[in-house]
Amino acid sequence: MLTLTQALHDQIVAHARKDHPDEACGVVAGPVGSGRPERFIPMVNAARSPTFYEFDSQDLLKLYREMDDRDEEPVVIYHSHTATEAYPSRTDVTYANEPGAHYVLVSTADTDGLGEFQFRSFRIVDGEITEEEVKVVDAY
Repeated sequence: MLTLTQALHDQIVAHARKDHPDEACGVVAGPVGSGRPERFIPMVNAARSPTFYEFDSQDLLKLYREMDDRDEEPVVIYHSHTATEAYPSRTDVTYANEPGAHYVLVSTADTDGLGEFQFRSFRIVDGEITEEEVKVVDAY
């Protein structure tokens, strides 16, 4: 299960809406080994595409060095889907190289009739996708 604060949830959703119609992407870092998402880090979609996202390699290298210096790790890796449901694509699965991370997808398309976005979390390990519950709390 992914537990995150309402503030982090809202920041991820706001980023997805702001970058629409392009896919948004980013990371929420937390203390190593804690599994607790704390620091919201919106990234630039270097692909600037409505159907694909890509972290800029220099930005990603800088981010990992910064997290290492702060004894953090990526707890949540998120991106948006602008025209499809919030479910990992084959490309998403290929790029999922953090087995301990929660992969959050936000859909800014109204694919389920329940509103303009979906917020879902998955574990992706060795190509296997497992959806998990998302619990939004006021504070930890």
